[in-house]
Amino acid sequence: MSKERRTVGFLGAGNMAAALIKGLLHAGVFLPSEIYASDAKADRLKHIQTTHGIRVTSDNHELARTVDVLVLAVKPQVLDRVLDAIAGDLRRDTLVISVAAGVPLEALEGRLPSHARVVRSMPNTPATSLAGATAISPGSHATESDLEIARSLFEAVGRVVTLDEPLLDAVTGLSGSGPAYIMLIIEALADGGVKMGLHRDTALLLAAQTVYGSAKLLLETGEHPGRLKDMVTSPGGTAIAGLHTLESGALRKTLIDAVESASLRAAELGQQMTQKMRK
Repeated sequence: MSKERRTVGFLGAGNMAAALIKGLLHAGVFLPSEIYASDAKADRLKHIQTTHGIRVTSDNHELARTVDVLVLAVKPQVLDRVLDAIAGDLRRDTLVISVAAGVPLEALEGRLPSHARVVRSMPNTPATSLAGATAISPGSHATESDLEIARSLFEAVGRVVTLDEPLLDAVTGLSGSGPAYIMLIIEALADGGVKMGLHRDTALLLAAQTVYGSAKLLLETGEHPGRLKDMVTSPGGTAIAGLHTLESGALRKTLIDAVESASLRAAELGQQMTQKMRK
């Protein structure tokens, strides 16, 4: 974020909005007085205001007219109605950032004024623990400055990559859906520990910490995962015996197929959403 002070508003105050607000305040990107949120649920607004000290409103029109950066954080199923309602309230200089899963830029821009500057994002649920992975893609009118602003928002809750929009389906299949795969892996590792005599709580702790520590090691060292794998794989040892079993079970192929299947499904859903939002 540049030194120029801005205001940001979250249209929808659900889990992802709450995660971003927490991260922005933690990183000092915005002050509480510079963050607004709107939501149809009064209890949600009260909670987020009490927790973070931000400004809240139940009036989406007021929010759209007020803020410099508008984050669309409502469910994709209602996004068309919400955009139709507030499109006329947007200022010409407002940047719109969407976190609505599966809604393409074409669909977003089709419901907004022709001059609207839009950035689409694909964050994931670990953003709620400030460890997210987010991809952002610029719309037809978005500038480099707009991308910098969007990047600063999502860097407050994790790591960010900028990609062309056609690649966002692959991002959805990998990092968007990936937490579900990793949770299944953690659960399975813990099951293995339980089978070999560990208490369930101990097995889950060790499995989760092992996955966390391994990812942290990879990110901090920049080493290729194959090299890090080899570091713990001694000749005739325990790790190579386990790896042999994983290879026999086609773990690599299964994970690759999972990412492919999820990516293709994301593309299908994106096409459906475009049709739904097309005027």
